[in-house]
Amino acid sequence: MKEEFFNKLREKIFPYFEGTNPCHDMDHIDRVLSLALTIGEKENADLEILKVAVLLHDIARKEQDEFKGEICHAERGCELAREILKELGYSGGKIEKVIHCIKTHRFKNGDVPKSIEAKILYDADKLDSIGGIGILRVASFSGYIGSVVHNPSVDIEKTKAYSKDDSAYREFLVKLVRVKDKMFTDEGKRIAKGRHKFMAEFFDRLNKEVKGEL
Repeated sequence: MKEEFFNKLREKIFPYFEGTNPCHDMDHIDRVLSLALTIGEKENADLEILKVAVLLHDIARKEQDEFKGEICHAERGCELAREILKELGYSGGKIEKVIHCIKTHRFKNGDVPKSIEAKILYDADKLDSIGGIGILRVASFSGYIGSVVHNPSVDIEKTKAYSKDDSAYREFLVKLVRVKDKMFTDEGKRIAKGRHKFMAEFFDRLNKEVKGEL
C-alpha cells in the first residue's frame, strides 16, 4: 500500500484523538502499531490490513469516554472506519477485513477474532495495557478521572469504573491481571507473560511500601 494512503489516513483520524485521555491517544496507536507489525511479521499476517486496522481501532474511544462507557467504541469505531475508508477509496473487500479486526479487538458480545490480523490487533492492543507501560497508563487514567492514588484494601465488588475508587490498583485487579491468559498468538503469550510478572511484582512492592514494610 502506498505511503501516501497511510499519510492521508493519519490525517483523517487525528481529530478523533484530540483531547482524548492519554491512555488511548495517538501515542497508544503508534505503540500498538509497532508491536502489531512485529508480531505480524512472525505470524505471516497481511501487514497492510493490520496497519489500517490498528490506525482505526480506537477512533471512537473518545466518544466512549465522554459517555462514561455507555457506548461501545468498537461498534461505533466500525461505523466511522467504514465511512473513512470508503471516502479514501479503499477496496470494499479489504474494508470488511479491517472492520472485523476493529469489531473484535474489544472481544465483547461474543465477537471473537477469527483472522490472524484480528488476533494480532487484539493481542497488541491488550499488551499495551500491561507491563511498565500498563502501569503508567492506569496511573495516568486514574489521575484523569480524579480517583485516589492507591487503595490497597479496595473491595472490587463495591467499586465502579470511572469512580474515585477506580485506581491503578483496582484496574489491575479487575482487568489487567487476566490479560496474560487471553492472548491468541504465541508471540503475544510470550510477551504477556513477562509484562504480567513485572506488574504483579510492582503492585506487590507498592502495597508493602504503603504498609511501611519497605
